[in-house]
Amino acid sequence: MIEFRKSLHAPVEYRFDPLTGAQVRINPARARRAKHVAFREDDLARLIKVSRQKCPFCPGRVEAETPCFPEDICEKGRLRIGESLLFPNLNPFGEQHAVGAICSNHFLKISEFTPDMVRDNLLATKLYIASVHARNREARYPVYMWNYLPPSAGSIVHPHVQILLESEPTPQLANLMAKSLNYYRSSGQNYWAMLVEQERKQGERFIAGDDLISVIASFAPCGFNEICFIFHGISSLAQLDETRIESFSDRLTIVLMAYEGMGIGSFNLCTLSGPIDEDFSNCYWMSARLISRPYPRGIYTNDSGPMERMQGVRVIDTLPEELARKMNLAL
Repeated sequence: MIEFRKSLHAPVEYRFDPLTGAQVRINPARARRAKHVAFREDDLARLIKVSRQKCPFCPGRVEAETPCFPEDICEKGRLRIGESLLFPNLNPFGEQHAVGAICSNHFLKISEFTPDMVRDNLLATKLYIASVHARNREARYPVYMWNYLPPSAGSIVHPHVQILLESEPTPQLANLMAKSLNYYRSSGQNYWAMLVEQERKQGERFIAGDDLISVIASFAPCGFNEICFIFHGISSLAQLDETRIESFSDRLTIVLMAYEGMGIGSFNLCTLSGPIDEDFSNCYWMSARLISRPYPRGIYTNDSGPMERMQGVRVIDTLPEELARKMNLAL
């Protein structure tokens, strides 16, 4: 049995992740506290209008303003399936870092993403990681993530994803895989299969599921309104077949519509995938985590994105040595 451990320190509930033991503190009253910045619809409209004028991902600019892959990764320079277009990231924060524009529209409400958009983007992602791995066998750990709109640390409004293929797992993935292996060795059971079975039986947090994917509200979330998609029987993004991609695309777009109904307009999504050249599905199943971010207010970009919130990696844009140099000059 998996233990869902929690304790009440009124009015705060402390919860502990059943696998990692990570602590989260929940106080629903905080959602009702006064907000100093009220949402204004024209803030978002202004953001869309201003950003559209020079968007490098919009039709007419994307071919001129984005770089191309080497020919041994993609003969045509950029990888296109449907509306989805993949190309190298000009400002990477990881190995083999690509960007995938999801559609030609500069802006979509989160309820307007379609299953076809998600499916085509994931199919293009699979082709990209397979091409990179064929060229560089040390590139093994894929990360697929969305940071939609500035509150999620998205610097460009146009709907897009980030795709990395790294030689080492992120800290969060390494921790999950190690804990999953320990659970398997001590119990003889797959933690993720047990989690799905137990959550389905209890029914408190289980949202939907079939033999391919389960959708669960995380017991000890890493972010607001966290939804966990658990992919049954596979440990890696490379093992996603078209049936699983279709199922995930359908379920994700339904969840995003529900998000919008809750007043949510921005989000992060991140996969936690094992290596593409080994199968760990006996003890570890791949998951994708979705969290909400604040509704866009004004024009700004959050400095905390999916790598910080969901992968245990701090992405920084200033060298400490350069900071010290500037401080010494100022002082």
